[in-house]
Amino acid sequence: MTFEGLDLLALSERDMEGLRGNRLAMVFQEPMTSLNPVMTVGEQIMEALLQHQQVSQAEARAAALAMLKRVQIPAAEERLDVYPHQLSGGMRQRVMIAIALVCRPALLIADEPTTALDVTIQSQILALIDELREELGTAVLFITHNLAVVAEIADEIAVMYAGRIVERGRREDIFADPQHPYTLALFAAMPRAGDVGRTLASIDGQVPAAGAMPPGCRFAPRCPFAVERCRMSYPPLREITPGHQVACWRAPVEGPVP
Repeated sequence: MTFEGLDLLALSERDMEGLRGNRLAMVFQEPMTSLNPVMTVGEQIMEALLQHQQVSQAEARAAALAMLKRVQIPAAEERLDVYPHQLSGGMRQRVMIAIALVCRPALLIADEPTTALDVTIQSQILALIDELREELGTAVLFITHNLAVVAEIADEIAVMYAGRIVERGRREDIFADPQHPYTLALFAAMPRAGDVGRTLASIDGQVPAAGAMPPGCRFAPRCPFAVERCRMSYPPLREITPGHQVACWRAPVEGPVP
């Protein structure tokens, strides 16, 4: 696994400390448990600057205030000195984004950053991340189970099951021509207009435990298309059309998908 020419798995803890919060940043799923409850909002934003950049306390505070304004926190001057529990869920998530982006990282990892928010606030947070991505030139790795969010924000998609990528490609390829049985099952489970009164599709079985992965394809025990080969050997990630890769022995599917 490489980043900016560095092998992340080979780096020491000290080297990683120089990257985390600086060139690499992360927004977590639940800001109330990710933010420090005994530090003010301003102190938590300033911490990354003071750790990674040669700035004074006054300069860090000014930058923290500017970042709070940039993530559209109302009355930012006052909120700089409040604690996380004094903010709403949407504002706490904006604070998390401010902390992540204050050092202008090359890569932002957003792990389900809108899950705990209502639909209106979710849309605002997605728009904010997209605006800051363009403004700062930051790449965004967005982790989500929400296909509606994926359709709105993604350029490229990697579908994962039990820790492995099972399908990868451009957004239009994945949505127009899904090939892996797990991807097909995810799309089938999406609620749609007109589905009132109809039972939603589900995926039989359970995700395997981390220490008890089945041999062969990890999705095979739950896959309606699995054959003996699927249970014996794991399929490689193969390119079936330019830029569209699938880890499935049955791909590519010819004709209409069952």
